[in-house]
Amino acid sequence: MVTTSAAVTDNFSLQLTFVLFLSVVVATLFTALLTAPQRDEIGEFYLGNRTMSPLRNGLAMCGDYLSAATLLGSTGLVALTGYDGLMYLGGTTVAWMMVMLLIAEPLRRTGKFTLGDTVALRMPRQQRPVRLALAVCTLAVATLYLVAQLVGSVALLTQFTGEPSPATRTLCVVVIGTIVIMYASLGGMPGATVIQIIKAVMLVVGITVTAGWVLHRFDWNPNTLLSAAADRSGNGLQFLEPGLRYGASTTSKLDFFSLELAIVLGLAALPHVLMRLLAPRSVGVLRSSVVWAVGLVGLVCFAAGIVGLGATAVVGRETIADTDRTGNASVLLLAHELGGGVLTALLSCLAFVTLLAVAAGLTLAAASSLAHDLYGEVIRKGRASEREELTVARLAGVLIGVLGMLLALVAWGANSATLAFLAFAIAASALLPTLVYSLFWKRFTAKGALLSLYGGLISSVLLVVFSPVVSSTPTSIYPTSDFAWFPLQNPGIVSIPAGFLLGWLGTVLSDRRESAPYEEFEVRMLVGAADE
Repeated sequence: MVTTSAAVTDNFSLQLTFVLFLSVVVATLFTALLTAPQRDEIGEFYLGNRTMSPLRNGLAMCGDYLSAATLLGSTGLVALTGYDGLMYLGGTTVAWMMVMLLIAEPLRRTGKFTLGDTVALRMPRQQRPVRLALAVCTLAVATLYLVAQLVGSVALLTQFTGEPSPATRTLCVVVIGTIVIMYASLGGMPGATVIQIIKAVMLVVGITVTAGWVLHRFDWNPNTLLSAAADRSGNGLQFLEPGLRYGASTTSKLDFFSLELAIVLGLAALPHVLMRLLAPRSVGVLRSSVVWAVGLVGLVCFAAGIVGLGATAVVGRETIADTDRTGNASVLLLAHELGGGVLTALLSCLAFVTLLAVAAGLTLAAASSLAHDLYGEVIRKGRASEREELTVARLAGVLIGVLGMLLALVAWGANSATLAFLAFAIAASALLPTLVYSLFWKRFTAKGALLSLYGGLISSVLLVVFSPVVSSTPTSIYPTSDFAWFPLQNPGIVSIPAGFLLGWLGTVLSDRRESAPYEEFEVRMLVGAADE
């Protein structure tokens, strides 16, 4: 998200949003502390209540994945680009199919607390260097995504106050960051689950009701809505055809494909999503939970598309672009037209809660990887007591939260969507190849895992550094400099194949004797543990 120069809502909306947000935070923090782990058991801190129903698990999964980018950014993209924005939302929904069909059940059967446990079961003799690499990549993905949420909170505040002062900006980041630390470090997975379920219910209800309100305004006739959106888009029927944003050139088409590739494949390896897949008590519950998550995510994306088209039809594309060229203000502008200050405040509160919930899940995932993989297994070599590891996990949550706040204050002017998409690209380029090869390739070795992890991470970061995201365009981080030789905004189209290729190369160059026995792991992956 990019901050705007003028506020788009009034003081009443700001005050009501503050009251609503404070009420939700107080209620969820109180509930999170009540449900927080009362014993020194790391399993309870990492995975929470494993007896939850599939619906509650599905709501938590939906909450983990859907961020404020869906509510504000995706609807804004639809409002400004029409068909191309709808295609972007389609990729968000398809991403869950990847999780359901390929990753969920094998990971649940072979994992314990983190992705590192699955890899350790796959290659037990060489697990420590791989766990270290996994912890580094997990920290990179989670921190980038966390910073995107905190930067997004400043951008959302800007919709009320205009360009914030440095003091206001700092206060916003510190307050949100501190609440996130409390959820993650004190509440653990039970605390994060509380806020995720409440956020998911609020998001599903809020976006669905708003979409229904839009359809009601156009007599529940989709054709009327589409015609009005096309008329007020300034582009006529071209607004409803592909190519308005991503079809201008071959480069823009490749950029869109690269972005969609990173989203679809990156979801399957986001650390906080992977942790959530390990939480259900059985594979049967997991299967039903993921089906619920797919349905809920699909519903939210469908409703977001209607809201985006409604914003264009009711407010007008020119007004939206003049207010905020990224389109993030479209939902608030539409809400003000439909329901005045009350609906604007409700959706604004929902956006803040969404930022908060996703940030809490990310902080917990990074803290768990640092405590369990890095400290418990690499540094202490499995000899750390549960109380010791739990203490480290809580401290790691504080450390990651503070790091995220500092980076957000330094990078507050960056586009939070770019940071989030880079996190998706790293997850798809580094974590996903290692996960897929570990689960399905008998020959896979630790050398292949290390090359895939570090190679995917480095290639993603380097390609973004030398892309238009950082230099050469007016919207770059350094617009007056020009050292961009990679033409695309998202590196996925290159870095994802590179991650898989490096994993293959490292494996084929390894001695065959380095391959770990696969038969026992395969039985575990297909059947599960005896006590499941």
